[in-house]
Amino acid sequence: MKKPDKKMIIFAVIFIVILMSSALILSSDLSISGYPAIFSHTKAICNETNFCQDYEIHCEDEKITKMSQITGATVQFSGNWIDPRDETTKNKIC
Repeated sequence: MKKPDKKMIIFAVIFIVILMSSALILSSDLSISGYPAIFSHTKAICNETNFCQDYEIHCEDEKITKMSQITGATVQFSGNWIDPRDETTKNKIC
């Protein structure tokens, strides 16, 4: 079995470091560099009768910029159903 070439190992290590650095930079929160954090996500919002509707929510920092219902994404839970999300998660929109 042939031993790996030293140049190839150095190249692979440099490539992995560059790849990991790029992923870290791209996944970082841009608001720390002075830009607003702009993102979107979906969230189920439930009322007092346990009727839940999914929404697509667009945020800029902590402010809602757009919120629209997702058609057909509803569910009516029974009266004794308890939302398993913790209060912070359940009530936070952005």
